[in-house]
Amino acid sequence: MGQRLVIHNSFAVSMNSRIHQFGIFASVGATPKQIRTCLLQEAIVLSAVPVLTGIVLGAALSFGTVCLMGDFAENLVGGRRMSFGLHPAVWLLILLLAVLTVLVSAWIPAKRLSRLTPMEAIRGTEELQLKRRRIGALLPTGCPVLYALFGMEGELAGSALKAQKRALRTTSVSLTLAFFGFMVTQCFWTLSGISTNHTYFEKYQDAWDIMVTVKDTDIEDFTRTEEIRGVPGAKSVIAYQKAEAVCILPKDLQSQELMALGGLEKLSEGEVSSDEETFQIKAPVVILDDESFREFCGQAGADFRLDGAIVFNRFWDSVNSNFRYPAYIPYVKENMETVVLQNAAAKDLPVQQAQVEIPVLLCTQSYPLLREEYEESDYSLVQFISASLWEETKGQIGGARQDTYVRVLADGRTESAGLHALEEEITQIIGPQYEVESENRIQKKIDNDKMIKGYETILGAFCVLLAVIGIAHVFSHTLGFLRQRKREFARYLSVGVTPEGIRKIFCIEALITVGRPFFVTFALTVLAVALMIRESFLDPMEFIREAPVQPILLFVLAVAAFIAFAYYLGGKKVLRVDLADALRNDTMI
Repeated sequence: MGQRLVIHNSFAVSMNSRIHQFGIFASVGATPKQIRTCLLQEAIVLSAVPVLTGIVLGAALSFGTVCLMGDFAENLVGGRRMSFGLHPAVWLLILLLAVLTVLVSAWIPAKRLSRLTPMEAIRGTEELQLKRRRIGALLPTGCPVLYALFGMEGELAGSALKAQKRALRTTSVSLTLAFFGFMVTQCFWTLSGISTNHTYFEKYQDAWDIMVTVKDTDIEDFTRTEEIRGVPGAKSVIAYQKAEAVCILPKDLQSQELMALGGLEKLSEGEVSSDEETFQIKAPVVILDDESFREFCGQAGADFRLDGAIVFNRFWDSVNSNFRYPAYIPYVKENMETVVLQNAAAKDLPVQQAQVEIPVLLCTQSYPLLREEYEESDYSLVQFISASLWEETKGQIGGARQDTYVRVLADGRTESAGLHALEEEITQIIGPQYEVESENRIQKKIDNDKMIKGYETILGAFCVLLAVIGIAHVFSHTLGFLRQRKREFARYLSVGVTPEGIRKIFCIEALITVGRPFFVTFALTVLAVALMIRESFLDPMEFIREAPVQPILLFVLAVAAFIAFAYYLGGKKVLRVDLADALRNDTMI
């Protein structure tokens, strides 16, 4: 669509500048059909080389883009090498669409010009018409704001832009979309980066350095934990597996703080199953290897026993806080002695086959350093148990996930090369016997930054394309200044406007051409960002400190520089021609 608008406006400017010539053709017997045919043939000849060149360059750029994306994706976990292919039918379709675009874009102004009578074409009645003041003065009515800021030249520039409003519509729309798209995407990625740091990289930066996923392996079958602990540089190693169960929680075991908020039954609004005396709530089970469970008991202050569970006694106070900055209260009473876990997938089995009662070693709001997200909105009660206890009770509890995870904290936590070497050594220990996937924290951050940068590049390129469409139209418009606006500038000179004044008018027009879409999109972007901040519950000052001012400013200034250059070329062309002679001789360029 943008390409068609640019071509259409380019042909319109070119054809309007030759109205006098077409009038002469019509006066000597050329029919409207012959004029249209001549213009369309001219359009095809002028566009043939650019179309073919553009198709070849587009294919080359597509090939380069696919190669670069393939090199990047190949280095990611699970990534694959991509190959480039372009079927001959696609080439033919692109060529056909390009030719149709040129024909349609040229047909519209050609049809309009062919309808002019020979007298109208020779006299050139299609020039810009500026509004006059009611008192009949020669000066056109402009914008009071521009008059206050720039004086008479500002008013003249404002009136000229009003007269050219239709001709510059492509520029206005393209620059508005380009500025808005670029600003919003830059702000979105900034907000996304802040949110990701909150919820992932900053939250878990002290919880893991290397994560190894041992595929299709139960924790009791994994025998490499102690060997990994002996690797130099592996400061802390935890092997764990996850399972899903249901906790049968008596209602009278809810904490006083939870009851003060209305209790689980009120807060969950029916999402948690219950009867007269108990709740049936989700109970994620984290199964730690025995040594890791012993260390966790020591950290939490619980007596070490392999036959008991540590209850993660934390409940999100959604009434007095939000998910971004959560506040927590105890879930259950501290004196809870046992917890009943039920198989989530076998509710119809007898109680003795689907339930198990486990002693509670401690109810605590602390937890082992794992890269795990304990859901805050599904009212679950997380249980930490040992691998030995799991081996005894898994037949009743069930619900185990397929994979076992190995979390490693390293000594050199800030060196990418050291973490990579440690990751390689650990995977070599596990790899021969098990199928594994591994990742390290620093490389994960690097890959994430590369992916975000790739998204920014693609979306930024699209915004640049929109800006190029607007800039191209400005160039095509300004290069036709003399033909379109010669009488306008002659009037300016007749009322005493100097060449310096005309230069000032050009500068003001260029400023407005860029400034109007910028300020409109800036206001819309502020509203969009305010809405995103409100929905994400971020502190506005965090965004203000990280606001992408520099890239947005560079983008706007680059567009402004090109538009200023276009007006400079057009103005230079106007000022070096004697307008009086131009008015007498329509063949001058």
